[in-house]
Amino acid sequence: MDDPGTEPRPAGDPPSADRIFLEVAIEQARIGRDEGGVPIGAALVRDGRVLGAGRNRRVQSGSAIRHGETDALEAAGRLPASVYRRSTMYTTLSPCEMCTGAILLYGIPRVVIGENRTFMGGEDLLRARGVEVVDLDAQECVELMQDFIARRPDVWNEDIGQD
Repeated sequence: MDDPGTEPRPAGDPPSADRIFLEVAIEQARIGRDEGGVPIGAALVRDGRVLGAGRNRRVQSGSAIRHGETDALEAAGRLPASVYRRSTMYTTLSPCEMCTGAILLYGIPRVVIGENRTFMGGEDLLRARGVEVVDLDAQECVELMQDFIARRPDVWNEDIGQD
């Protein structure tokens, strides 16, 4: 897998597994945006297989807790703890405190985020608890959030618990 601090690969090289699975999360974010929701997506992956993918559905479902990561966990369904302990959570945005808590609760050892420029969540807590956190700093993830925040600051502030 690529080290996020390395130089970009030349055009034509195959994408890393992290980039491939982040694309699943990005597709969920696009779907959420097109549904009128907050464009954040996530995917729970183990051994190269997507167990569940989801998107922020707070607007669409009138939910208080349906963020991308919690929706991906719900889509994966009830799993043994041993499955979570061998999984990676891919998310287009740095996980908020609630999603950080879910990652820690289920013992997910690795989180790959699309970006943390528009919002910095609980990355320090994840690292302090032994979770590997990889930031791919994907421009598309930044643009999805910047556009949404500019268009719907009220919904964004609600989503992250601000007035």
